[in-house]
Amino acid sequence: MKRRRGGSPEPGCLRAWAAESRALAGRWQAARCSGPGGAAAREVRRRRGGFGELLLRMRGLPPALPALPLELTVLYNSLLFATGASDSAIQGEAEGIRQGLLRVLEACGACGQGLSTEELWQKVLQEVTAEELQAPLHRLGALQAAWWLAASRLGSAAGLFRLLSNAEDLERAHCSEGENELLYLLKAWRVPAEAASLPLVQSAEELKEILCTAAAFLQGLQELEAGNFPTALSLLQEAAGGFCSKKVLAQIYTCLGCCAQRMGKPQTALQHLKRALQVDFQCLPALSHVAAVYHELGETEAELQALALLYEALEKKTPAAASSSPYFLIRTELLVHTPILASLLRHRHPSEVKYLLAQRCLQDGRVADAVEHYLDFLALLQEGLQQQVPLDGGSALPRIPEVFLEAASALEQAGRHQDAITMCEEVISRTTDLIPRTLRVEERLEQPECPSPGAGLAGGLLSQKKESLCCLAWRAAGYLHQGWAWAKLGESKEAVTQFSRECLEDAVSRSVCLSMPESLLPEVEVLQKIRLLSLIGRGAQFLELGRHKEALLDFQHGLQILPGDPAAASYLVQALWKLDRKQEAAAHWQKFSQSPAGEDGQQEGQGRPFPLYLVSCLKQATFPHSASLARSIRDYLGTTSRDPSS
Repeated sequence: MKRRRGGSPEPGCLRAWAAESRALAGRWQAARCSGPGGAAAREVRRRRGGFGELLLRMRGLPPALPALPLELTVLYNSLLFATGASDSAIQGEAEGIRQGLLRVLEACGACGQGLSTEELWQKVLQEVTAEELQAPLHRLGALQAAWWLAASRLGSAAGLFRLLSNAEDLERAHCSEGENELLYLLKAWRVPAEAASLPLVQSAEELKEILCTAAAFLQGLQELEAGNFPTALSLLQEAAGGFCSKKVLAQIYTCLGCCAQRMGKPQTALQHLKRALQVDFQCLPALSHVAAVYHELGETEAELQALALLYEALEKKTPAAASSSPYFLIRTELLVHTPILASLLRHRHPSEVKYLLAQRCLQDGRVADAVEHYLDFLALLQEGLQQQVPLDGGSALPRIPEVFLEAASALEQAGRHQDAITMCEEVISRTTDLIPRTLRVEERLEQPECPSPGAGLAGGLLSQKKESLCCLAWRAAGYLHQGWAWAKLGESKEAVTQFSRECLEDAVSRSVCLSMPESLLPEVEVLQKIRLLSLIGRGAQFLELGRHKEALLDFQHGLQILPGDPAAASYLVQALWKLDRKQEAAAHWQKFSQSPAGEDGQQEGQGRPFPLYLVSCLKQATFPHSASLARSIRDYLGTTSRDPSS
């Protein structure tokens, strides 16, 4: 390529610039190795402007080949400082690289205006043959690859390293079948020697190691998100053996643990997650995942211990320990920030962990502990700390009325019936005004497959109906819990009153279902179950009060709502028996006894579990005298078979 004719900087000017560059780099190297990371970070902000100002002065003159090696080195150092000062790989800074390449072409008498960045690099590396420019261009190319990795443009980075590596280097490294191409190209790239006269603030060798680690980490995350777990595991293991801080290494081990868990290898997952905590005890997402793995294994004690440790750590909010390692301007963490990584490393809020502790204790029957945790959580709300409650989709928290109902369930099981009644009253009072007098749910509210001008309105109406159904269910569940609490206190009349409240009479009749949209089925199924449980509860109290005919009507009504429900069926048989309608009772008993398993109405709707706040009510509605009633009916059937006249 022809060299552009033009004046070069005066030798004295060039020497002065070189001396200034060496001085800036020397002061940085001294600061970088003399103190902890915090001191080095402050030095970055002080030194950033020095290289930037020097670069501006150099670019004030037309580009000339004698000055370009120094100019490209100053550009490299300046961009490193810009990145280190911002704690992110800023795409805007990559424009500085483009301007540098255009000046190289201009000095060689060529033009690159109008070319894309990839095309510009191809033109420069193929047409600029000056030996003194090869090393600065290679270093700048590595920096360009770092920006492309940060933008997840892995193909662009691979193409650049294919240009940077000659055929001899590629043949020597040899990419075997199944080997990752980008990692192969990175490893094949021969790092240019560093000239003593052109000192760097971060060596190209360090940059290469960081690029290899980031490339393996990024691609491992991509494969993990795509569900290619063996490939993800291999790439993440490659990243774990790379060049990074303890913080990033702990993150990589956390991702390895998540990958192993998704592969159905919980013990391997625990090994990786514990390794993450050994490397960096402040990697709290790893502890959160440990709890999740123990939950999957059914090891409740270990899960609760992990959650308790997590809550304690979050409450302490220990400041990050200062790093004793040398400070790097380009670091792996600046290049790897993808949505899946943010999801895997999501930090739990203390309120979430406190709720999980309460929920797990309630599910495991540790009622006293559950009550303590629920009351602690609700105290956070009452103290005005609602901002601690995360509202994003990844939160473990259900809707707040459901938390109140779960707390009421725990209080009830702990024998604190009056407290449970008070807790439910809070839910009832806050939801009553949110329920419309008439709630119609029709198929036309379902979102259409093809968007139309009214599609947004229809979706909004459906969302409103869903919210109204939720409020209806929460209030109905509040009355249901109050009914059982009064029953436990021996107040049968008060229990009947609560079971008979508006929620019982209108819970489903308010919802006129003309052809139920699929998206509303879960809410309606919950409402139907609550109404059934209320009818069983009221019928059981009628039996206690000797009002057997009214009890029979409730159980019959319950079986109309959910045919085959074993609790309602058993109570129906008992009511008939107490009314001395023994033949009918025996016939019903025989019919329900012969019902195939799985058709008993007790199963969860369409495979969906009922809310946790209903579990205690389901248990309380279970018929308690099955064995004795069965014996009585068998004796009766045995007697009638011997004496037909009876």
